Amino acid sequence: MPLTLTPLQHIPLIRQGDDLADIILNSLHGTELQDNDILVLAQKIVSKSEGRMVNLASVTASEQATELAPLLEKDPRLVELILQESNEILRTRKGVIVVEHKLGFVCANAGIDHSNVVGEGKQNEDYVLLLPEDPDRSAQHLRDEIKKRTGKTLGVMIIDSHGRAWRNGTVGVCIGLSGIPAIMDERGWQDLFSYTLKATIVGVADELAAAASLVMGQAAEGTPVVHVRGFPYPLGEGALKDLIRPKDMDMFR
Repeated sequence: MPLTLTPLQHIPLIRQGDDLADIILNSLHGTELQDNDILVLAQKIVSKSEGRMVNLASVTASEQATELAPLLEKDPRLVELILQESNEILRTRKGVIVVEHKLGFVCANAGIDHSNVVGEGKQNEDYVLLLPEDPDRSAQHLRDEIKKRTGKTLGVMIIDSHGRAWRNGTVGVCIGLSGIPAIMDERGWQDLFSYTLKATIVGVADELAAAASLVMGQAAEGTPVVHVRGFPYPLGEGALKDLIRPKDMDMFR
């Protein structure tokens, strides 16, 4: 089966408390869900529905945030939120603070975003959006709701845009999943010439996340959900922790 990725059209702007399962099902427009299909969601709509939008006017900067803010050229209130969402600071430079997020992965600015974030009756820049508290749980909940309403067993993945240690540019990566393997261990498989693979472990969730991010877009496209069919691996249970490299194996720490 060929791999097809179809961005769903007419997804409305998401607000806190919105029923994402209902919105997604109403946006399929003729696409009939099948068992083993996958739905990939942009992190923003999950965070918005879960009330993770924060008005900076409600944030009081700590002493540490106030000291770091001029070095980073960032609002001290934003720095405070970054610190609250992080386990530790790894690197800093003007405009960027690289941290280990509370979810365990390394990212810039704790994944906190200004883009496409609008608060009720307030200027855009007053509001920022935090990552979901537990993206695996969010994916599981949506998967359960869709199965309850359709009877179909799907995979659900939540993605975000992250930078990479070795290369320029951001790419889509998986930050939460349910019903999808995060990695595929191909050690012991044979290649075309009967060579047995010895070190190949594929981050299949991140590969799909990058493909879905490509068709979602990053600006004003308004297509934060992608329907996937023909994923070339058997579906199974994975978790975000499967994708996170242990600290003692992380050569960039």
